[in-house]
Amino acid sequence: MPKKKSPAKPKISKIKKSGKQPAEEREKLLSSKVVFEGPLFRVLHDKLLEPGGKPSERDVIRHNGSVVILAVDKSKSKRDPWIVMEHQYRHAAQQYLWELPAGKLEPGEDPLVGAQRELEEETGYRAKKWKPLVEYYGSPGFLGESMKVFLAEGLVAGDAHPEDDEDIEFRLVKLSEIVEMIEKGGIKDGKTLCSVLLYARRIAKKRK
Repeated sequence: MPKKKSPAKPKISKIKKSGKQPAEEREKLLSSKVVFEGPLFRVLHDKLLEPGGKPSERDVIRHNGSVVILAVDKSKSKRDPWIVMEHQYRHAAQQYLWELPAGKLEPGEDPLVGAQRELEEETGYRAKKWKPLVEYYGSPGFLGESMKVFLAEGLVAGDAHPEDDEDIEFRLVKLSEIVEMIEKGGIKDGKTLCSVLLYARRIAKKRK
């Protein structure tokens, strides 16, 4: 009776603290055809050679990218600050979702400028202090949209002026309450999960 092969052990390597890794082999794009184009994104059918030379065909959604704003009010508490949250109906999810303010970038637009615009349009708030928090891809298997998250502090209230197709309710919610909502499954939006939990972790590390 033939011996069973032992399962291959995963390779173990340390990730550098900077997040930067050695240069890796890139794909080779053979052809790219636009199969759909709308106002928000376009869909491409790509033929390529993957790293290592394996031929492949992929349908990819290309997008100019988006910005997310974690707008923080520390005026009442630095340990448990208030966060600007939005509540709106999302047709793709077929339900109302709690989310951080966010929006798409215009072609060639500076991400910080886009984040400042989106925060003021959707909530009326402006911020005195801005800095990048994290950048991520929500679903890189087929979606090429990069989401850049900015931390906005020193909030100044103003009048919101959302776009005609936006019906947004917003309010200030304590960080601890948002984390509790996440733990209970009350928040399903990926950008909010990623950004809030990272920010909460950073605050917790500062307390130590």
